[in-house]
Amino acid sequence: MADAQKPDPTSFRLPDAAEFGRSMADIAERSQRIVGEWLKRQTGDEVSNPDPLNIAGAFMEMTARLMANPARLVQAQIGLWQDYMSLWQSTARRMMGMDSQPVIEADPKDRRFRDDAWKENEVFDFIKQSYLLSARFVQDVVTHVDGLDEHTAQKVDFYARQFVDAMSPSNFLLTNPEVLRRTAESGGENLLRGLNNLLADLERGKGQLRIKMTDTDAFRIGENIAVSPGKVVFQNDLMQLIQYAPSTGKVLKRPLLIIPPWINKFYILDLRPRNSLVRWATAQGHTVFMVSWVNPDAKLAEKGFDDYMKEGLLDALSAIEAATGENEVNAIGYCLGGTLLSSTLAWMAVHDDTRIRSATFFVTLIDFRESGELNVFIDEEQLKMLEERMNKRGYLEGSEMATTFNMLRANDLIWSFVVNNYLLGNDPFPFDLLYWNSDSTRMPARMHSFYLRNMYQENRLAQPGGITLAGTPIDLSRVKVPAYFVSAREDHIAPWRATYHGTHLLRGRNRFVLAASGHIAGVVNPPDGGKYSHWINPELPPDPEAWFAGATEIAGSWWPDWHRWVSALDRRQVKARVPGDGKLQPIEDAPGSYVKVRAC
Repeated sequence: MADAQKPDPTSFRLPDAAEFGRSMADIAERSQRIVGEWLKRQTGDEVSNPDPLNIAGAFMEMTARLMANPARLVQAQIGLWQDYMSLWQSTARRMMGMDSQPVIEADPKDRRFRDDAWKENEVFDFIKQSYLLSARFVQDVVTHVDGLDEHTAQKVDFYARQFVDAMSPSNFLLTNPEVLRRTAESGGENLLRGLNNLLADLERGKGQLRIKMTDTDAFRIGENIAVSPGKVVFQNDLMQLIQYAPSTGKVLKRPLLIIPPWINKFYILDLRPRNSLVRWATAQGHTVFMVSWVNPDAKLAEKGFDDYMKEGLLDALSAIEAATGENEVNAIGYCLGGTLLSSTLAWMAVHDDTRIRSATFFVTLIDFRESGELNVFIDEEQLKMLEERMNKRGYLEGSEMATTFNMLRANDLIWSFVVNNYLLGNDPFPFDLLYWNSDSTRMPARMHSFYLRNMYQENRLAQPGGITLAGTPIDLSRVKVPAYFVSAREDHIAPWRATYHGTHLLRGRNRFVLAASGHIAGVVNPPDGGKYSHWINPELPPDPEAWFAGATEIAGSWWPDWHRWVSALDRRQVKARVPGDGKLQPIEDAPGSYVKVRAC
């Protein structure tokens, strides 16, 4: 063991016996209660299907295909054996004090192996490299199986990576050097605290594990997050409309309407003053209106996608006209909000409604043919199971949606918290973004079923007349308003190559910009932050890779580029509008009451 990693005998200590006994008694009592609550819920039909994700079928098909070509599997196994022989030799040379190069290196971005012991200690270095070699072997095998259909291959690849991630040595007490050091130094108190953290998460989830990612007591909506001043000026069953106070004497004549997704809450765009798109946009002279969606319960089970169009976007346009006297707006749709915006624009084109004069799409899927790993969860078996569950409740529980998204980045959003909270025994760090991420929302049953089947499963929105909203067939080619598309290069929810196809479905003067980072950080990237570049290319070739090959990388945020684009469409200015000056009287202060309703 390297000197820097040798344990200090004086750092070992035993736990206090009395305190340990009291803690274990409390743990036993809480555990019995949790198990009892869990068993009560298992009397329903939810346990009738032992494999609701249909994983077994996918892996059985993969195994059959592998057995049809055993030579390839044998070749892969021989390669793994040779890699292990090289690792043994490399480790033996290190133990004898000789220089030795690693057989396989961890990705520099992989935070699981950032502790120095993973490199400096021969044993932990061996454990790490053996894991990385095995992980590479598994992924190489499952991704090179001939004859699998695309969906089955994607499912096998996804769940194989879930297994590989779960088996990382960093996730276990005896193979994580940082956890072992903490255990020795604290006399095992870290594990006791971790067990209490685990029980608390099970109690919050009523028997299901709901990992606490941040200190939820550190944040108050409207007090230290979502604090941009404004008023709720309109509301109905599905949404509240917030008009934000101006911060300039003059404002652009066209108001700005932002339609966030109702999968999450709007305040990702108004987390803190330093990274608030709302605050920045008002400082640029925009009169900002924000839709704040309701967190629906069973009473709204029959609300459909067209209801979100009518009671969300269309009602918001009418309210803005009443509040400002303006019948032309610039509109922004974020993710699912952008999908709604594009659909509504096609509906409005049929009805000669021209109130939206420009459209901006944040990481928005319109063409769902390459919609990424979320497709793993959307096959007929899973949709039927999901619809059966939603129809019993009237909605999809927000925590279920959150778990799905977390699985797309399991190492960052699941396993890192398992190590920190349960093995190291740390309390979660207060982090506004993770607070927002855990503030999940429900989905009305009828709307969510329509969305998953017609968009993700069948890609009908991209087909002229493929869907009908409020009695009107939707044809995106009828949309002629100027459109600005911004996507994120590392987006795991709305892959940028898929979002790019939207530029060829809408027929106006379109602009596509690619931001660095992911689905959130790529969008919420204020100019003063000095983070993340973006790529621009005024040409829009059919192939997204051709677009990227001709794009120019620009340092910093894309927000100023968007403001130049949207303000150039209409530079007229008027006196700043204060909420309540128009025909709509304020109902309550921003951020309103709808956003404060938490899902169970």
